[in-house]
Amino acid sequence: MAQKNFHIRKNDKVMVIAGKEKGKIGTVLKMIPKKERAIVEKLNMVKRHTRAGPKTAKGGIIEKESPIHISNLMLVCGKCAEETRIGKKVLEDSSKVRFCKKCGEILDK
Repeated sequence: MAQKNFHIRKNDKVMVIAGKEKGKIGTVLKMIPKKERAIVEKLNMVKRHTRAGPKTAKGGIIEKESPIHISNLMLVCGKCAEETRIGKKVLEDSSKVRFCKKCGEILDK
């Protein structure tokens, strides 16, 4: 099976465009490519009841981030500071990069 290429990557700043967290901005902590989902910092929080064990010293109710589908996320450009669509282009040194469609800023460093 071919590897999927997404418009969002780890450590990108994203805005949620649909769902209960609509309009909020956060940083992508983890990508889950098989399920086409991403975990965004401090967004889509859920409560999980856990029992004390060797991994978790304390039991109780823990709040953690739940995955959000990638189609509900939009990249936020660092230069123009608003959500934007991205394009992909090949530079002179034959490296592929993502760029902001609004201001033309290259998003990959």
